[in-house]
Amino acid sequence: MQFRDLRAQYQRYKTEIDAAIQKVLCSANFIGGNEVAELEEQLAEYVGVKHCVTCANGTEAMTLVLMAWGIKEGDAVFVPDFTFFATGEVVAFRGATPVFVDVERDTFNIDPLKLEKAIKRTIKEGKLTPKAVIPVDLFGLPANYPEIEKIARKYNLLVLEDGAQGMGGNINGKRACSFGNAATTSFFPAKPLGCYGDGGAVFTDDDGLAQLVKSLKVHGKGKNKYDNVRIGVNSRLDAIQAAILKVKLRALIEHELEDVNRVYRLYNERLQGIVETPVIPEGYYSSFAQYTIKLKNKQQRDELQAKLKEQGIPSMIYYIKPMHKQGAFSYLEYDDQDFKVVNELCDIVLSLPMHPYLSEEAVESVAESIQKFYHFLYK
Repeated sequence: MQFRDLRAQYQRYKTEIDAAIQKVLCSANFIGGNEVAELEEQLAEYVGVKHCVTCANGTEAMTLVLMAWGIKEGDAVFVPDFTFFATGEVVAFRGATPVFVDVERDTFNIDPLKLEKAIKRTIKEGKLTPKAVIPVDLFGLPANYPEIEKIARKYNLLVLEDGAQGMGGNINGKRACSFGNAATTSFFPAKPLGCYGDGGAVFTDDDGLAQLVKSLKVHGKGKNKYDNVRIGVNSRLDAIQAAILKVKLRALIEHELEDVNRVYRLYNERLQGIVETPVIPEGYYSSFAQYTIKLKNKQQRDELQAKLKEQGIPSMIYYIKPMHKQGAFSYLEYDDQDFKVVNELCDIVLSLPMHPYLSEEAVESVAESIQKFYHFLYK
């Protein structure tokens, strides 16, 4: 059993993917070109924004936006404490300070109430200037943007949606990567929309921001790459990856989102009342980058993971350590008491095999193993 079965996806779309790669090889146009331009157009249309600008990876997508916004030393950027390191890393990379915020226990996403408290505390301390917030669409579920955007307007903050795991999710039909002032995603292979290497993209309705990101991602180019008007980086999506993503985007739209939500419902039916299953608020739709359950405590979580491993069932812990406890951020000296939810989650979460090609029999096998574990535990 695969945790996320990229082989099954490839076998289903082998003819189309191989042909798309071969087309690029024959054209010998490996950087930029029609494949990249067409993908950007298709993604912008799907998400529902004016501009999609592709780049080398999801981390650099966020970095490009922060560069374009002029985020710098002395600025505070608010980031959920329960997420992958990159979301805080890009803030520190710009010389700014990430201010970590506890999350909602049910959704795993940044808690708007605690976000506002963190903003007020930062203003009162007077050491940093609040500039932006980077909510994360964790495990495929969009963050609470209606509330986050209200708070951002109140305190004049920019909102950068980290949609690395969110592509395909929505809130009342408004799709992930269309929220805030700008959004980013990752095309890492295991993401809901992944390529066969690294890749990322920036989404925005802001014409000026889109043009600036296009310049920054190619060495700060002006009229062309030999006319350099600002300091930039080298961050481009390869044409082969764009060609692969065009095939995969069709698959995502045509059936993968529906299929992964089918798997979610199957899991929930079989695990309800045994473990805490994912909560999807009314009006929200998740692309289920992960299906994450909660156990009673760390010992129980670790024992279940070991038992599943014995039976050939893969599982993962996202995330084993909060952002505020990462060694790279030790200089910030956070009070551990401010992160009670995240501290608990890191001890009790476990992500199960989840992808659009997971069979009902496989779900049954995973659920049965968990049921037997609990029966043995409490007999």
